[in-house]
Amino acid sequence: MTRRILFLGGTGTISAACVRRAVARGDEVTVVNRGTGRRPLPSEVRTLTADLRDPEAVRAAVGAAEFDVVLQFLAFTPEHVQTDLDLFEGRVGQYVFVSSASAYQKPPVRLPVTESTPLRNPFWQYSRDKIAGEDLLVAAYRERGFPMTIVRPSHTYDEQLLPTLGGWTDIARMREGRPVIVHGDGTSLWTITHSDDVAVAITGLAGRPDAIGEAFTVTGDHAPSWNRIYGWLADAAGVPSPDLVHVASETIAAFAPDLGPTLLGDKAHSMVFDNAKVTALVPEFETTITFDEGARQIVAFYDAHPDRRQVDADRDALFDRIAAHARQAG
Repeated sequence: MTRRILFLGGTGTISAACVRRAVARGDEVTVVNRGTGRRPLPSEVRTLTADLRDPEAVRAAVGAAEFDVVLQFLAFTPEHVQTDLDLFEGRVGQYVFVSSASAYQKPPVRLPVTESTPLRNPFWQYSRDKIAGEDLLVAAYRERGFPMTIVRPSHTYDEQLLPTLGGWTDIARMREGRPVIVHGDGTSLWTITHSDDVAVAITGLAGRPDAIGEAFTVTGDHAPSWNRIYGWLADAAGVPSPDLVHVASETIAAFAPDLGPTLLGDKAHSMVFDNAKVTALVPEFETTITFDEGARQIVAFYDAHPDRRQVDADRDALFDRIAAHARQAG
């Protein structure tokens, strides 16, 4: 059955993969965004241009249209969610909010993390805002029957998104034989999932009445150590023996406060998830692309796009300072 799906967003890491998947399934897809994304949309997609932070512009772009599903990828605060409630309540069959697995308890008391794991992250405002958005939706469902579904992806990537602290700067440093900073001792386990795989779960939940009122972890089960993640990237970059310098997350945060929330509120901890709830409804969801292959895709993409191989001079200098401090302290 063809579903009428509205994507709020549509060219991001996860949303672009979901758009492609929905189009391939034969859905009628409309995308609302500013029209500035770096990932192209399939020709079958109807595009509406509006800034999602401008509610009246979105209202004007969407008009009186009704949708079977609204997929929201760009709501980051409870105010963003409230705007959607005001706009779509009564005119959508299902509203899917893309939250974040970083909302789960940090540090986790037990693994694997499931949907019943408490939502609490004292380190990262991004995660707390996602939790607050979820709270609004749960209240709307309980009080008024608003047809919401919550999905919580963890670290999702595609060929354009490097998962390391420095992004392309880390690959450039590897190739130059310079030290690359890895948080902790590199042995913590990190669930990392290709966007094409996550898209199977999210689009599989779209339009399902038995997903309404529920929250789902959509992370896959591929959880290599950070040492493996950096090692696979080094292999893909043609660097057989990268100079990895392991530094406590707290030390990195002291040098670079902007990195502190994402480290202490997420990446510093082993994060392994139970996806049984989503696979019960979407049994085709599984990990088909592991990060050894993902690393090759990423490096190949950047090697083919010289304009994207940007070294961040400030971060490059920061890593030099951290590496020097770590080796002096060691």
